[in-house]
Amino acid sequence: MSQQRTAADKAKALILARGGLIRTREAINLGIHPRTLYSLRDSGELEELSRGFYQLIKEKQLEYPDLVTVALRVPNGVLCLVSALSFQGMTTQVPHSISLALEKGAEQPRIEYPPVTIFRFSHACFKLGIETHQLDGVPVKIYSPEKTLVDCFKFRNRIGMDIVLEALKLYQQRKPKNLHALMQYAEVCRVASVMKPYLEATL
Repeated sequence: MSQQRTAADKAKALILARGGLIRTREAINLGIHPRTLYSLRDSGELEELSRGFYQLIKEKQLEYPDLVTVALRVPNGVLCLVSALSFQGMTTQVPHSISLALEKGAEQPRIEYPPVTIFRFSHACFKLGIETHQLDGVPVKIYSPEKTLVDCFKFRNRIGMDIVLEALKLYQQRKPKNLHALMQYAEVCRVASVMKPYLEATL
């Protein structure tokens, strides 16, 4: 029994050193036996946030559990559209799922929770305007306000013009704004002609 407890304590220390969050594969790579991991889960010391992704219960609650979970499960994805708008303070919408950008051709992620909506981007459009924010100790890729606004126009038929226009209005109130980057992204993503009338009327 003491041997099991020693293994559990060692595992907890290793997980704590990683910020209290770990994936099953990472745990195994660190030398934590799956049996130890499941024992910690069954004893209530680890919480399974999503399949194969755990948080130490004694750690402080995450501020962004869904965003962190998706970032760890899909490291090649970028938070976009309504999720990015929400993070950037450019919408009053409450996202019902995580909006995630993937490059065309990238493998479809398998996540049961949280719910994720995938948006596919061309290589040229996908790589623009990516910011990396440290959320709960985890690097999370999120599109900049300018790139997010461009994406809203690009996917306006999927998210609705009411969300796009509100985002434009709230972007207008931001300081500072990078209008040069905004138009550069619009050109690359081929929505400049769609955006210009709206920008001329509001910015």
